[in-house]
Amino acid sequence: MNWNPPLVEARFLRRYKRFFADVEINGQVEVAHVANTGSLKSCLAENAPCLVTRSTNPERKLKWSLQAIKPEKVWIGVNTQWPSILVEEVFKEKKIPDWQVFEALQKEVKTSQGTRLDFCFSRVDAQGAIHSHFVEVKNVTFKQGESALFPDAVTERGQKHLIELMELQKVKNTTTEILFVVQRTDVLHVSSADDIDPEYGKILRQAQAKGVKIRALQFEVHSKGITFTCELPILAKAG
Repeated sequence: MNWNPPLVEARFLRRYKRFFADVEINGQVEVAHVANTGSLKSCLAENAPCLVTRSTNPERKLKWSLQAIKPEKVWIGVNTQWPSILVEEVFKEKKIPDWQVFEALQKEVKTSQGTRLDFCFSRVDAQGAIHSHFVEVKNVTFKQGESALFPDAVTERGQKHLIELMELQKVKNTTTEILFVVQRTDVLHVSSADDIDPEYGKILRQAQAKGVKIRALQFEVHSKGITFTCELPILAKAG
């Protein structure tokens, strides 16, 4: 994925009211939109370099958007609008071997009352039966040691998605997957953040036991865009 509009490097000052951040651009303090409902634990550091883009929409109240921040050695993508776009690119470029059997992709698929999942991949077999693979995508930015952890705040919505995937897993010709998109390259594996949301970790392990695929893809954030690097192992926890 390439940046459009182009990036502007700034200095991160502070985040407040969840969706607002003060950034300094060429000596001028501007308010940038933060498209992330999580805590951004381990990401936010005062005076850290950050990357922002300027909107061309004249109707938009906040002209700037926070895209990435560099509290230590690597850029971390914080905008949760990008993971679904990145996953769609990876699917279309056939970079994940077991996704290559699927021919079609649907986005924002309603699966039950009040619940939508990010993707449904599908294929038709030789007998004409439709096989569906539902994928829910989660953005991961929180780091502890060599592990990327999810979530960085209690997520009842995330728990609900796991339960939905377990129900769908029971349907004939249907498989499911929870997909963690890691927008940082300074981690070696992914795990559940049980200290932050133990219920999510518990349901995640239940989902895995019931056949829900757990996968993590790592992406590098850089000045030209965001690039897929590799699949990361899932570090299992007991429970």
